[in-house]
Amino acid sequence: MRLVDDASMTYPTTSSLRPVPPAALPSSLATCGAPGGTWRMVLAMALSGTIGLLVVESGLPVLWVVWLRCLLGGLGLAAWLLWSCTWTRPSRREALWLLLGAAALIANWLCLFRAYAYSGIAIATVVYHVQPFVLLLLAAVLQGAPLPLARLPWLVLALVGVGLSSDLLEQAATGAAQGAWQGMVLALLAASLYAVATLTTQQLSRIAPAQIAMLQMLAGALALLPGVWALRGQAVFSPQAWGAVAVLGLVHTAWMYTLMYTAFQRLPAQAIAGLSFIYPVVALLVDVLWFGARPQLSQWLGMALILGALWAYRRSARPA
Repeated sequence: MRLVDDASMTYPTTSSLRPVPPAALPSSLATCGAPGGTWRMVLAMALSGTIGLLVVESGLPVLWVVWLRCLLGGLGLAAWLLWSCTWTRPSRREALWLLLGAAALIANWLCLFRAYAYSGIAIATVVYHVQPFVLLLLAAVLQGAPLPLARLPWLVLALVGVGLSSDLLEQAATGAAQGAWQGMVLALLAASLYAVATLTTQQLSRIAPAQIAMLQMLAGALALLPGVWALRGQAVFSPQAWGAVAVLGLVHTAWMYTLMYTAFQRLPAQAIAGLSFIYPVVALLVDVLWFGARPQLSQWLGMALILGALWAYRRSARPA
């Protein structure tokens, strides 16, 4: 079984197509400590773990799925903003942060998509999951935030669990990891770029999360348009396909990104870094419950490690 990061343009499997949300930086501009961040992050991660189900059931080329997700998600968020009259005119400084965030997000997708071609989905995804650690390091370097050294072992344990869940060891034993260093480098670059995208979100606390997500989704739709045009003859739309991409765009993008970005602005870096490991567990459960997959013992062990690490991490994060 393979775990796919969300918004990927590889062949669909039973995992998500969305970039795994990294940890958000604690910042004076963010509303860290505000209530409601934890349940939003948990729900966003659970939704992201079911995206692969919609992608597979749509039967469409992945590039088309990603483009329609960006387009429908962006339009759905725009409709919500118009209905709620929630729109903040960005200042010049905020416009620059928005542009930087959109560019980092799209570049992150491109690097990750290319990484799949070199090293395979599982290996690239596991490497990509170092992004919470990248965020914590950036927080320390750029913001002077203290590194939670006492809780870092739980993050490492969760990362080991992700590796076991994605069957990385079996791929390496069969030689699938040969020549994969190019993909690993690209996946690391993608993780760093998404960390930059999250940093920019932290600088936009005056702007509603829905507005931030809308602008990024529409930027993604524009960036992917040339590729979609090149594959215009390969997309065959059925009622099932339309239903799948509609749910993907409106629920798993418009609503989910609002949840996720609100959580980014309400939770500290350490909490988001831990909760971000929920999505691979959900994706693997989708494999088992919907597609009838039979995980290996190592994959069950990986899920147990992730859940155990999350429990220990959250417990250690509580004030004494």
